[in-house]
Amino acid sequence: MGCAQSIAAAEYRDAADQLQKIRQHSSPTGNANQRMANYFADGLEARLAGTGTKLYLALSPDNSIIVEMLKSYLTSWPFMRLSILFANRMIFEVASKGASLHIIDFGILHGIQWPTLIRDLSQRPGGPPKLRITGIELPQPGFRPSQMVEETGCRLAKYCDHFGVPFEYNAITITNWERLKLDDLQLVSGEVIAVNCLLRFKHLLDETAVGADSPRDAVLNLIREVNPHIYMQTVTNGSQNSPFFISRLREALFFYSAIFDLLDATLPRQDNQRLNLEKEVVGREIMNIVACEGKERLQRHETWKQWHSRIMRAGFKPMVINPTLAKNLRRRAMEGYNKDFLFLDDGNWIMQGWKGRILGGSSCWVAGRETHNL
Repeated sequence: MGCAQSIAAAEYRDAADQLQKIRQHSSPTGNANQRMANYFADGLEARLAGTGTKLYLALSPDNSIIVEMLKSYLTSWPFMRLSILFANRMIFEVASKGASLHIIDFGILHGIQWPTLIRDLSQRPGGPPKLRITGIELPQPGFRPSQMVEETGCRLAKYCDHFGVPFEYNAITITNWERLKLDDLQLVSGEVIAVNCLLRFKHLLDETAVGADSPRDAVLNLIREVNPHIYMQTVTNGSQNSPFFISRLREALFFYSAIFDLLDATLPRQDNQRLNLEKEVVGREIMNIVACEGKERLQRHETWKQWHSRIMRAGFKPMVINPTLAKNLRRRAMEGYNKDFLFLDDGNWIMQGWKGRILGGSSCWVAGRETHNL
C-alpha cells in the first residue's frame, strides 16, 4: 500500500524505491503471495510510467489460449461448471413446453455453455424445440472483428445437427452493448425467450464513469424491454469499482489474495495452464484495475448485492430457486473439489467462494410483478 500511496501523492522517487522492494519478494512462479505481488507490481509500475492501457491491450490472449484456459478452469474449479449447470437447468425448465427457444447470450465467447443444453433439449419428451441463439460479443482486434462469434455459431450448428435440434444463429458484434436496439435481437412472436450473461457485465461502464446514463442500467432496461421468460445472470462478487485509486487497490488486494490462494491450492505451481491463467486473465485484470482510470478502466466488479438492486430497479423480480436443485448443486460442488470451496444459497442467489469469501453469484429473474417458483 505504501507504494500506491506514494504514487497517489505524486512522490514518484519514493514509489520507485518501494516498487523495487516489492520486486525483490515477487515471482510469477513462486507461492501465492509472491505471484500476487508480481502482478500488482506490474500494475503499479505501469501506473507510474503511464503505460497501463497500452499494456492491458497488449496482454489480450489469442483464442487458442482462451480455450485451453477455460478447459483448465472448468476442470479445477466448480465455479464456472456449477454456474453453467444452474443456468442451463433453469432455462431447460422454462423451455420445457415451448416449440421454439430463443437464447440471447450477452458475451457468448466460444459458446461453451450451450452443448450440454443442446443435448438435454434433444432428449426432451415430444422432441426438441427449435433453438435460436443470438450471440453478442465484443469485436476482436484485426481485420475480422466478428470471426470468433461467427465460428462459435458454426460449432453450435454442428452440435445441433449431431443431436437433431433445429437451429438458427444470429451473431452480433458491437463494442457498446448499451447501443443495442430491440430490432437487433430479431424477436419472434410465440417463442420462449431466455436472456443469459455469464460474468460479462463487469466490463460495462457505470455511472461513476459516464454520469447519470449508466450503460449497465441501459442494458438491463433493454433486457426488460425484451420481456424474457427468464433472465440468468452470473456475476463476480467484488468491490473493485471505486473511482478512488487507494480504495480500489485495497479491495483488489483482498479479492485477488483469495484468487491466488485458490489457484495455489488446486493447481501445481508449474502447471502451464495455471501460469497462462494467472498472466492472461488474472494479471490482465489487475493491470486494468491498478493502472487504468476513467473509461479505460474496464474491470468494474460490483458486489452481488449491488447487482441485485440494479436488476430490481430495472423492473425484474427474482425467481425462487428450487431447494432440491440447490441441494444437487451443493453436492456436485463438494464432489471431487477442495473442501475450502464455499457454496451458499439464500433462495434467490447461488453463491460460490473460497475460505469464507464469496467470489461470485448466480441468479434468475422474470420481468413481471409476481415472484415465480421453479
